Amino acid sequence: MRILCTNDDGVHAPGLECLVRIARALSDDVFVVAPQDEQSGAARSLTLSHPVRVRRFDERRYSVSGTPTDAVMMAVTKLLPGRRPDLVLSGVNNGQNLAEDVTFSGTVAGAFQGMTLGIPSIALSLARLHRDAARWDTAEAHAPEIIRRLVAAGWPPDVVMNVNFPDRPPDEVAGVEITSQGHRDAFQLYAEERQDLRGGTYYWFGYTGKLSDPPEGTDLRAVYDGRISITPLHLALTHVEAAARLSAAFARDVNR
Repeated sequence: MRILCTNDDGVHAPGLECLVRIARALSDDVFVVAPQDEQSGAARSLTLSHPVRVRRFDERRYSVSGTPTDAVMMAVTKLLPGRRPDLVLSGVNNGQNLAEDVTFSGTVAGAFQGMTLGIPSIALSLARLHRDAARWDTAEAHAPEIIRRLVAAGWPPDVVMNVNFPDRPPDEVAGVEITSQGHRDAFQLYAEERQDLRGGTYYWFGYTGKLSDPPEGTDLRAVYDGRISITPLHLALTHVEAAARLSAAFARDVNR
């Protein structure tokens, strides 16, 4: 099995090294193509306004001067020799990707790009209270078996698997749960205003860190309670119920 590893934290991120160790527990045929710099929050952005440049570290490791989507595109269409990957793994992200996070996440976007190119893809993220204290050993201990079981079970071609590990030591993880995408009951993103040394104003986006109170069965609740969350995600964003109701409201215009 040929595995492509990518991420959004950049080619030198510790989470990517963790992901490579996970991939090598599954296969000897592992490639890395990742953004040169951190691309957190890049979502599915594709570089169109300037060239994408590639740096080759060795025959199985590359970086690109772009986004996770760029990295997967370049890997599959230009860089991997001989044949396409059988599996795309994106992560391990230094921070959870739950609920509405998935619409911002470059980690999830890397998996979606693999899916778009017809390759089974999995995003992996690690919840943590402090950025410099991520429990990589938790992801490394549990991910290989989870990936094996997911690949054996299979999933629809228009779906990606979004896996989130709780902020717990490996032996304190409370199980694995198949979940639905949750929704936080409090908006956490905010802009903090600061001043530079010349008196100019600038802003940092950040999160309040306040936990929501999500229902059972959601990705949020599973991770808050110490379980590994696996959420099948897809790109079909149409709200069917709303579309049916609006179709009735506009029926006369359509039938004129």
